[in-house]
Amino acid sequence: MGLWQCLEVSWCPAATPRLQYLLEPLHTAVHTQRGATATLPCVLRALPRNYRVKWSKVEPANYGENVIIITNGLYHKNYGPLSPRVRLRHNHRYDASLTITDVALEDEGRYRCQLVNGLEDESVSLTLHLEGVVFPYQPSNGRYRFNYHEAKRACEQQDARLATYQQLYKAWMEGLDWCNAGWVLDGTVHYPIINSREPCGGRLLLPGIRSYGAKDKQRDRFDAFCFTSALQGTSSIPQPCVVTLGLLTESSPSIISHPSPGEVYFIRGHLSFKEAGQACRNHGATIAKVGQLYSAWKFLGLDRCDGGWLADGSVRYPITTPRQRCGGLPEPGVRSFGFPSKELRTYGTYCFVGT
Repeated sequence: MGLWQCLEVSWCPAATPRLQYLLEPLHTAVHTQRGATATLPCVLRALPRNYRVKWSKVEPANYGENVIIITNGLYHKNYGPLSPRVRLRHNHRYDASLTITDVALEDEGRYRCQLVNGLEDESVSLTLHLEGVVFPYQPSNGRYRFNYHEAKRACEQQDARLATYQQLYKAWMEGLDWCNAGWVLDGTVHYPIINSREPCGGRLLLPGIRSYGAKDKQRDRFDAFCFTSALQGTSSIPQPCVVTLGLLTESSPSIISHPSPGEVYFIRGHLSFKEAGQACRNHGATIAKVGQLYSAWKFLGLDRCDGGWLADGSVRYPITTPRQRCGGLPEPGVRSFGFPSKELRTYGTYCFVGT
């Protein structure tokens, strides 16, 4: 189609500049888990004179890019918080691929490999996806209590981070149905609906992600949608232990004695919140965080019908195989008893040991 034809119609596609020096990656998405090593491919087809390759991470929360590493093929320099965990793969002289070790939750997102060569700059974009699970979160004093910054901290305190919109959308496609609106990483507010109903936008609306758009990060208050990935160093889950007022019974003395790193396990007993914390500490563990319980449920199939204390003072239990006497709901999930009295109510506890 000629230029004069494009002037007569409004649907002419924008010309995509052809890459001269960078090869188009075969796949623009790399999938990984927390704690793993991931490589984002960036390979040159030719080496121009006096060139540099710059890697950066696109940050949706502040609409900017953070430089990670710059190289001229001979020397390189690392920048920012990722610096200790990144290196160039450099399998050959045309290879400028970025390797990230010990992948963390905050590493998920979009990355850019840019060839800096005067007037001929060009770049490729790649996305690092972490396999994980999204869960809604609210504090003990009720719903809609977090401004954006408080929601961000709350997720981090539960071994998670604020979910991205893409993570929330994927969770909705996998069945997440939640009527309370919550913050996501870019400062917008949404809630996912599978079953349309009156309190959640009405019965006439189709299922989908209901959106409030961008809200005031200081003033407006909602819940949070948190995202967590696999526990680091996970292996098999120990069988349940029995504790009475923080003391291990004779029935399973060796089960807690040598737990593997990165495990969530249940201690059965009638424990107050304080006693639950001591029971975990007695065996070199801590009370599990909400994100750690979700991770064990999602990735290791943790399935228990017993409510147990978690670090935030809530009581929850993970169900992989739904059954009538375990909440009665037909879908797998982490069930919640809310935030009962820490002194007057007694439950078992979920402990976590690991890095």
